[in-house]
Amino acid sequence: IKISHFQEAIMAAILYIIVPCYNEEAVLPITATMFLTKINELAAVGKISPESRVMFVNDGSRDRTWEIISELAKGDEHYIGISQSRNRGHQNAVLAGLMEAREHCDITISIDCDGQDDINAMDAMVDAYLDGCEVVYGVRSSRETDTFFKRFTAQSFYKFLSAMGAEVVYNHADYRLISARVLKEFANFREVNLFLRGLVPLVGFKSTTVSYSRAERIAGESHYPLKKMIALAVDGITSLSVKPLRMITGFGAAVALISFIGVLWALITAIAGKAVAGWASMTCIICFVSGVQLICLGIIGEYIGKIYLETKQRPRYIISERTWVHKPAEPGREE
Repeated sequence: IKISHFQEAIMAAILYIIVPCYNEEAVLPITATMFLTKINELAAVGKISPESRVMFVNDGSRDRTWEIISELAKGDEHYIGISQSRNRGHQNAVLAGLMEAREHCDITISIDCDGQDDINAMDAMVDAYLDGCEVVYGVRSSRETDTFFKRFTAQSFYKFLSAMGAEVVYNHADYRLISARVLKEFANFREVNLFLRGLVPLVGFKSTTVSYSRAERIAGESHYPLKKMIALAVDGITSLSVKPLRMITGFGAAVALISFIGVLWALITAIAGKAVAGWASMTCIICFVSGVQLICLGIIGEYIGKIYLETKQRPRYIISERTWVHKPAEPGREE
């Protein structure tokens, strides 16, 4: 069978698995072996190049995470790592890995270090890429291992984002395959307030989904409690949609209309001489309107805060260390 150069190039695609790490010393030695095994399996059947790598991104960990990454890199060339100068959050860590890898690979797969995402789904992701898809989203088909509260809040999270106008893939976190071609275009998105689950779909290109069952965390503790999930939801909504502002306008118009009707009613009753003292109802109305105003100001303030941070154009990540010798950055490249 004659294989074209294009097909041959795709079959030998270099894969970089991007693994953000924050205080993962308990689970990293376990999952690192799993990632390397998967790369070797895919390379053995010719789906990816033997030059593929596992790239760990240390997000300012306070434990021995970076030391473990450095030891892994010394023991096997397939392990490489970068370390941020300080903790900047999960989304910035993933972005740092993607931007660092895009010049050295054909495809990337980002996955968390905790082992909850099914690593075997990578086979289907790579197959989808070989079939022509540039982006492949890992979608959780089952959350049986989650508590009811965790499952309810997570599913409500995606539904709420969609209702607010953010374009997200339901039950998709940050387990996805992205080609270097897409990353080249994605690099043009310069937002400081990152919400990758909503930004990646905006780039476009042919995409598909791969379903998998979510497992329990292999070791260590979760770094995404309810507080961080709510903060992520707020970032996603305010970064990708202006629907809350339009809702404020609509709600304000409705309150204004009701208030106008109330004023007319008050004038008519006063003219008719039927006015009755109603301090309780008046107090309730004042408190209600004041509360609405404060909520509206809070939402507007959230958007103003986002604008404030965007105008500063601060770097989204700063890489302080690498496990390999790296050439000095070219002028204009983000470090």
